[in-house]
Amino acid sequence: MAMTSDTPSSSFRLSMLIYDTRYRSITIQIVFLFLITMGFWWLVDNTLVNLAEKGKDIDFSFLGARAGYDINQRLVDYSSDSIHATAWLVGLLNTIVLAVVACISATVIGVIAGVLRLSNNWIVSKLMSIYVEMFRNVPLLLWIIVFFAVLTEVTPAPNAFRGENPTASMLFGDAVAITNRGTYLPAPLFDRSLGQIDIGVAHLSSNYLVILAVIIGSIMGYRALQRRATVVQEATGLRPTTWWKSALILIAPIVVVLMAMGFHLEYATLQGFNFSGGGYIRNSYIAMWLALTFYTGAFIAENVRAGILAISSGQSEAAFALGLRPNRTMNLVILPQALRVIIPPLISQYLNITKNTSLALAVGYMDLRATLGGITLNQTGRELECMMLLMLTYLVLSLMISGAMNIYNNSVKLKER
Repeated sequence: MAMTSDTPSSSFRLSMLIYDTRYRSITIQIVFLFLITMGFWWLVDNTLVNLAEKGKDIDFSFLGARAGYDINQRLVDYSSDSIHATAWLVGLLNTIVLAVVACISATVIGVIAGVLRLSNNWIVSKLMSIYVEMFRNVPLLLWIIVFFAVLTEVTPAPNAFRGENPTASMLFGDAVAITNRGTYLPAPLFDRSLGQIDIGVAHLSSNYLVILAVIIGSIMGYRALQRRATVVQEATGLRPTTWWKSALILIAPIVVVLMAMGFHLEYATLQGFNFSGGGYIRNSYIAMWLALTFYTGAFIAENVRAGILAISSGQSEAAFALGLRPNRTMNLVILPQALRVIIPPLISQYLNITKNTSLALAVGYMDLRATLGGITLNQTGRELECMMLLMLTYLVLSLMISGAMNIYNNSVKLKER
């Protein structure tokens, strides 16, 4: 009778780190990690030695020194007597505002253009094709300069709005003035202020922080209401009426808060040869926003078109068989499924917008590159420190955008049951 026995396990030998497939991958990873660590250590040590030979060291104390320069577009209080850290914050906020607004508008333009490129109307389809090919095949910097030149040369000067027979007029009931210096808009003011919060490098208005918190709370309440309505629909087959509750949740809290603060608008008025009061948006910001929107929107349009084409035509045919109109089919059937294909490349486009804001220096918009990586760098002579902070800031912004979009991507992916 044959007997079987387990193969005795051999003892560990050093040669197994190379020849045994169970250990070889770990050995290679450890070796590469060691080499990368040593290379990074050599780079840091070589940098410190070279700086020491030139009488320099790595010192970030310059952030607390007086900046000594003005920033023409800012969201927080800043003057030439502020410190470099405040200038860094102002430039960062300018970059974030430009990137966020451009991401939203580029997405809207891209989705519309991507859908219309697949239209059965030959004229509409070809016009969208011309838009896509024209914008994505011309460098972004050229579009920025073109938009800035048009805004500067075509729009009237402020003195054109004065006199008995002005050659230019304000829009929307004398509320908005578009000039070659910028656009003047009504500015929000509050009769009752909640004070300011000192964060060290700047003072933040408590009024705007409360408004932001109320808006976020309203959106969270709206989403909770919709989730509850979905649960009821899945349980009973009937979706409860939520439109008036949604309107109440989204509108009532912010209206109450604004009324409590005494919210009102300050309009710009023409005094002398220029407007005073109200809000002011420079042409450099508008040119950057338009260029980033239409340039990136062309790439997003192609992503949207690819995502729609990736969906089987049987989905549309099934929707038509159920009696859905083409626009309802696109909104309810095609686009929700196409999001799984659209979102991954969309993340890259959002990252490109954020990094491309650094081109704002070409038209004088004071973003992160112009403040920390420009004037501050030149005044302090701290090239390495400024570049390290600049790279770290862009890295953190990019990781935050990527992380937020990946969370959204996971929420729309197919879930197996």
